[in-house]
Amino acid sequence: MRKLRWVRDDDGLWDLDRSTPATLNGIARPVPSDPIPSVLGLSRGIRLSRPKQVDFFQRFMFMPFVPSYSLHTPHPQSPPGFSLQRVFSLPTFALDRWFGTVLGQFNLQKLASGIKKNGFRQPTRQSPWFQSIAEHLSDKSLYAVDLCSEFYLTPDDSLLLSLESYGYDDYKTPRKKAVFHHKFPCHNLTLEAASPGLFVDKDGTFYDVPLTMAVDLASVSSSDSGPSYHICINHNAGSPKKIGSQQNDDAMVASLQPGLSATTAFSFKNSIDIWRSRAPKLKMVQPYDIFLSNPHISATGIIGGVMTACFGDNSVRAPRGNGSKGFGLGVRRGNCALLADSFATVSLSAQHGTFQKMFLDLTRFQAVLDFPSGSTFFSGAASLANDVYNSRAPNLQAIQDIYPNTTLSLQQQVNISMTPVIRFLHILSLTFQHI
Repeated sequence: MRKLRWVRDDDGLWDLDRSTPATLNGIARPVPSDPIPSVLGLSRGIRLSRPKQVDFFQRFMFMPFVPSYSLHTPHPQSPPGFSLQRVFSLPTFALDRWFGTVLGQFNLQKLASGIKKNGFRQPTRQSPWFQSIAEHLSDKSLYAVDLCSEFYLTPDDSLLLSLESYGYDDYKTPRKKAVFHHKFPCHNLTLEAASPGLFVDKDGTFYDVPLTMAVDLASVSSSDSGPSYHICINHNAGSPKKIGSQQNDDAMVASLQPGLSATTAFSFKNSIDIWRSRAPKLKMVQPYDIFLSNPHISATGIIGGVMTACFGDNSVRAPRGNGSKGFGLGVRRGNCALLADSFATVSLSAQHGTFQKMFLDLTRFQAVLDFPSGSTFFSGAASLANDVYNSRAPNLQAIQDIYPNTTLSLQQQVNISMTPVIRFLHILSLTFQHI
């Protein structure tokens, strides 16, 4: 249901972790865009770990194995396709303070491909058929394992430690990660260290950074309007490597080069209700999602700025010397750089239905216009105005610079099917995005 409430999570404006089935951990950080990074607009916060997700399916949906399908994989020896996952909870006497799991994965599609390629041996007295199957199952590259421990130190503090290992011959380095969360009254603090750190760009290309450490502080507000800010300090050590390639691709991952970077973003949001239903809801019927139970038509505007200071090889994404255009800034001196820009967003959302009935009781529409770079917008507007003033043909690049990133989204509830144990929600979702 969170997907319906936060449609904006998919666009390039927010710098959010990406869910991916390519690794057992299930999370990859996005590659910061160049030259100005994505806006840090939402807190990363505490989320349900992948082992807990699989444990939920096993306990409450009675699934002995959880299937996983990946179109992209960061491991060249592991073809994309179907895998089976199962989690084993470690025994503990402090269920409210510690949660330990062993998550295992079996690459079913690679096993089928190996059998199709090599086939089974003809059974004989010296080599029965089950020995042929055992030879296929003894391939270490079919397996992966993740050891995960979550410690709940206090009601507001948690610590996650994970160790992820794969059986591939060319991938013997295990993935290690430590994440600490602290919840302040109005802020979320996240400390994270990963070796190697996994990043993914918009094209689905994965990159490994030998060591990455991050400190993330974000303001949290229950109001739909008002100011917010986000601060992130990130340190990368070692040269990034495109997974599946033996050579470093420095030109494509300038923002992942070794160095220290500090990014801060400040924004002001204002929401206006054009119309909100005051009709009473159905009595004695609980909405399927309380956040989606109010029919309305509302408009939202966001304006803010983002600034990044880089120290190290990652400063190569900024031009040398001083540079500024419109409301943007780019300064580079040696291995130090300062980047700044402004951004704005305008959105319109409408909802019909209270989401209490089982059929066609939720229809949502949202239109979002994103201006991710104020410098690009004002530079294109100035160039376009100059062409019109001098009676010249408008520059196509200037028109593209002022055109916002447009996202249109429509969600329609179809029905909710009931079983004795669980409910299945069927939502028809159509999204059009122009970037």
